[in-house]
Amino acid sequence: MEAFVLQPAIEILNSHRTMAISTVRPDGWPQTTIVGYANDGWTVYFLIYRSSQKFANLRRDDRTSIAVGGDPNHLSDIRAVYAGAHASEVTDKSERELAWTLLMQRHPNLADFGPPDETETALMRAECRYVSVLDYSQGIGHTQSLTVGNGE
Repeated sequence: MEAFVLQPAIEILNSHRTMAISTVRPDGWPQTTIVGYANDGWTVYFLIYRSSQKFANLRRDDRTSIAVGGDPNHLSDIRAVYAGAHASEVTDKSERELAWTLLMQRHPNLADFGPPDETETALMRAECRYVSVLDYSQGIGHTQSLTVGNGE
């Protein structure tokens, strides 16, 4: 089943620039915000401020949920990806360079700012694990789910 769902899910991730990301607050309630992202397959990269609640939430509990989709004109054009993921800060220099390159390609306006200041921002990686693909072109409410990797 993974091969069938893989291409549409990656295609959706590749075709957007922003996602909703939900983290777990200290009181157990979810917090959802919108961030710009770039992906390399199932790995999603994004920048956040170290002073943000999102960063504090992810340092305490790395579980996150992401949602990527558009605003189509017709119901049959609805396509989206939802994923449960584990998020962590990218600390490896070569991976940071790759992530920054991907982010600049997807968000050319970032080039005006130069590489992020590591004292203020964290370059994050979310590894998608539990993925659902919503594709109304295959029928209203059509969803397929898969687990990427071992799901841990």
